[in-house]
Amino acid sequence: MTNERRVIVHPDTDALVASVAARFITKMLDLLSENEEAHVVLTGGGVGGATLRAIRDSPARDTVDWLRVHFWWGDERFLPANDPERNAVQAREALLDALPTPASNIHPFPASDEISDIDEAAAAYADQLVLAAPEGRNLPRFDITFLGVGPDGHIASLFPNRDGDRNADKTVVAVRNAPKPPADRLSLTLPAINTSDRIWLVLAGADKAPALGLALAGASAKEVPVAGVQGRKRTVFFVDKKAAADVPASLIASTY
Repeated sequence: MTNERRVIVHPDTDALVASVAARFITKMLDLLSENEEAHVVLTGGGVGGATLRAIRDSPARDTVDWLRVHFWWGDERFLPANDPERNAVQAREALLDALPTPASNIHPFPASDEISDIDEAAAAYADQLVLAAPEGRNLPRFDITFLGVGPDGHIASLFPNRDGDRNADKTVVAVRNAPKPPADRLSLTLPAINTSDRIWLVLAGADKAPALGLALAGASAKEVPVAGVQGRKRTVFFVDKKAAADVPASLIASTY
């Protein structure tokens, strides 16, 4: 399959998350019919959480063999394990606690009360990724990576004008002094994210329109990190009408 970049517009946020949830379940069925297991990278944020809840509440949810699915995260707030601000805690409440996925298949970033040094925590997650990777690689084959997009164009915890966060020599980085709280975070690097077969960016709201418009117009990934996102097979921006305000009509796809 050749690499594709598409924008699919939905009338509102409810339609957006329902559509992405349905597409995700369908794609998981396809992937698991072809492979022994699947690896999914989750994101946080309001729309990310709403999407997970829509998957949980879908009548088709239990058609997926969740025993064969591994869950990872694109980034995490470096906080204690049970802190409600952690993406992993929110994902468990929104979806994972309702699935039969074994604990060994759920791979959260280390918490600050598990590994107190953030650099050691980043290295520990990188080691987890290597253990799940095919021989000769340092990352699993990520089938689908979900990403949200901030109004400033950040993805995961990769913020504008921070070169170190996009280190090509690492898969995981410690992020200090982030421009939004909490200041300490852990994140996959952009090169690691871009090893994913499919990257699904889910965003809603007028405040996301400028960043999306800049990304699709060829802005620098240093200044607008989302502009550097490119899945190996496909990159899809699932958006609502408000977020699509600055997207050229020629880039909007009618179907997935």
